[in-house]
Amino acid sequence: MTELTARVQALEALFRHVERTRMVGVPVLNTALQVEVVGFEPVAVEDGEAPAAVGVLLTPWFMNLVWLPLQHLASAGLVGQARVRTVGSTSFDFIGAHEPGLGAYEACSLASPMFEFPDQTQARATAWAVLAELRQPVPPVSNARRGFLFGRSTVEARP
Repeated sequence: MTELTARVQALEALFRHVERTRMVGVPVLNTALQVEVVGFEPVAVEDGEAPAAVGVLLTPWFMNLVWLPLQHLASAGLVGQARVRTVGSTSFDFIGAHEPGLGAYEACSLASPMFEFPDQTQARATAWAVLAELRQPVPPVSNARRGFLFGRSTVEARP
């Protein structure tokens, strides 16, 4: 089992446990939904930062974009603090979180509560659509565009 697979399975197991314990009887649960992890893939990280993956965590009470370190980070020091992360060409505010057994991770809310989703199929399709949009290749900036942005023209002036 790869490091990525193990971490994603641990995330899903944690939130299945949360659903069966802490969330029992909470009125924001959409009972047509279940906990599921969607599309986690490794992402580029800053120098000195632990390797990480990004994907979507679906639950009956929220849909979050999750930044998941690929190793258990015991530090809970950044819980509740926002950090701007870039996924694809879009920047998001991720909020630090920590759960015993999983360690530190960061989440960005995509939807909450989840009553707009009639079933798991539609919630999952929305998660995949978000990830597909975020994972589109970033188009390179052309030299002509760069020149325009910096007040230079690539076309010579004619007399």
